[in-house]
Amino acid sequence: MTKKTNEELQALVKKATAGDKKSLETLAASVQDMVFNLSLRMLGTFADAEDATQDILLKMITHLSSFRGDSAFTTWVFRIAVNHLKDYKKHMFAHHPLSFEYYGDDIENGKIRDVPDLTQNVEKELLAEELKMSCTNVMLQCLDGESRCIFILGTMFKLDSRIAADILEITPEAYRQRLSRIRKKMADFLGQYCGEYGSGRCRCKERINYAIENHRINPLQLDYTTATEIPMETMLDVKNAMEAIDDLSQDFSFCKPYESPERTRHLIQEFLASTQLSIVQNS
Repeated sequence: MTKKTNEELQALVKKATAGDKKSLETLAASVQDMVFNLSLRMLGTFADAEDATQDILLKMITHLSSFRGDSAFTTWVFRIAVNHLKDYKKHMFAHHPLSFEYYGDDIENGKIRDVPDLTQNVEKELLAEELKMSCTNVMLQCLDGESRCIFILGTMFKLDSRIAADILEITPEAYRQRLSRIRKKMADFLGQYCGEYGSGRCRCKERINYAIENHRINPLQLDYTTATEIPMETMLDVKNAMEAIDDLSQDFSFCKPYESPERTRHLIQEFLASTQLSIVQNS
């Protein structure tokens, strides 16, 4: 994620809409990790997040001339991304929705000891870490789209309640109340079932083969443990570009931010290389 102040970003928007392709490339690079991390938490898998990130960045590019500077540029991008992701229907969990009841029942009653060794000689510590990151991310899919978005904006990005409420088109008070309820729901579930973050019986090491059998992780494609992690301070730069942190923010350790995958970066660069700047100027 390329660190830019809001003033620098707004200057780049003016240059991009005036025909400067380099400024357009810099704008895309400055927000693509932010968009990818929001997409990953909203959709639950790297593959779906990559696809959605491309869609959102292309939408940002083709609507750039509509940015008026009434808000921070990153706020404007967040709004585009949130509106795209809340009702996104192309991801895996749109067709196979989860619930806390289903997830809890699977933890309690899944026959984890009946599964043979499927690790394919991949180190179990590595697979356990992959499962932990995947599981806590997928757990977000137990929330409805707007609740998931509220939790991510408040917990991972730590947005000021006024900014988050504006993005979601609700009142700050409603946002704060819902965020508090959603956090409690997540914390209660983790406390009851998860042995990594709470006092539950579920241990990632014991469920590795069960998770592989159910296609929750793939020992030959470790998305989380091979991704490049971004320092949390870098993600907070995004928040600081909008407004000061509010007093409801809380760091959930499983919300680690990552660089967007190289494939996404390459596809966006290819698009920008072939884009007629008139698309940006006349959109």
